[in-house]
Amino acid sequence: MAAKKKTAEENNTENKLTIEESFEKLEEIIEKLSDSDISLSDSFELYSRGMKMVKECSSELDVVEKKVMALSDDGTLEEFE
Repeated sequence: MAAKKKTAEENNTENKLTIEESFEKLEEIIEKLSDSDISLSDSFELYSRGMKMVKECSSELDVVEKKVMALSDDGTLEEFE
């Protein structure tokens, strides 16, 4: 029986970093960019990768923010604004 090939979406889901992991990777990128011995080509690659991660983190934070609920004075839950 042949193994089922994974779709690109399934691979992306498996490889998707948590927001905490993304922040750690961003810190690593920043450290590498701070190195004075890095080539222009490598720095551009790191910058591009970092900016992509920042956009992904921002999108994920927007989703989480919309899910946050706040307890009002009268004890009811309301969406956080």
